[in-house]
Amino acid sequence: MFAPLYKYDYFGVEVSYIIAFVIGILFGYTLERAGFSSSRKLALQFYLRDMTVLKVMFTAIVVALLGILYLNLADVLDMSLIYINPTSLWPQMLGGLIMGVGFVIGGYCPGTSLVASTVGKLDGMMYVLGALFGMFIYGEIFPAIKSIAESGYMGDVTLSDWLHLRPGLIAFFIVIMALAMFVFAEWAEKRFGEKEPVPGDTPSTAASTPQSMEEKIV
Repeated sequence: MFAPLYKYDYFGVEVSYIIAFVIGILFGYTLERAGFSSSRKLALQFYLRDMTVLKVMFTAIVVALLGILYLNLADVLDMSLIYINPTSLWPQMLGGLIMGVGFVIGGYCPGTSLVASTVGKLDGMMYVLGALFGMFIYGEIFPAIKSIAESGYMGDVTLSDWLHLRPGLIAFFIVIMALAMFVFAEWAEKRFGEKEPVPGDTPSTAASTPQSMEEKIV
C-alpha cells in the first residue's frame, strides 16, 4: 500500500496545504456549476421541488465510499490511516439539528455559503458572517458547556464498528438507500417540481390566443 500519500511521507505539510487548497477550489467550482450558489435552489429541496442537492451529495457519498473500499481491497489505500473525526453523539446530533434549521431558514449550508460569497452574492456573505459570529460565540462559551460538548464521546468509530458489520455490507446498504432516494427524488420532482415554461408560451400569449382565433373565425 502507498496511500494515503501524506501518511506515507510522499510529501510534507507545506505541499499538503497546497494540495488541499487546489482540491478546495475544484470542489467549490463543482458546487457552483451544480447551482449550489443559489439559496433558492438549495431551499427548494425541503419543499421536494428540486432534489439536485440530494442527487449530487448522494452521488459523491457513494463514489467516495466505493472508491475507498475498492482501493483498500486492491492494496492501494490503507483505511486504518484515514483520519476519522471523533464522534460525540449527543452534541453532534444537536449541532446537526441547529445547522439543519439554519439551512432551511437561510438557504445555505456552510460550504455553499462560501461558494455564494465567492461569486458575489450578498446573502451568502451575510450567512458567512453569521457563521463566523456563531463560531466566536461558541468559542467564548465553550468552557461553560464543555461537559455538554464532550458528552456521548465514542471515539473514532464508523458505522461498521458501531453496528458490528463488515464495511462491504454497510456499503451495500448505503448504495441501496441511495438508489431508493434517487427514485424518490425523481418522483418528488415530477409531483411537486416547478414546471419549466415552454418557450414562447407566455401568459400574455396564452391569453391572447382565444381572441386571435375568434378574430380569424369571424
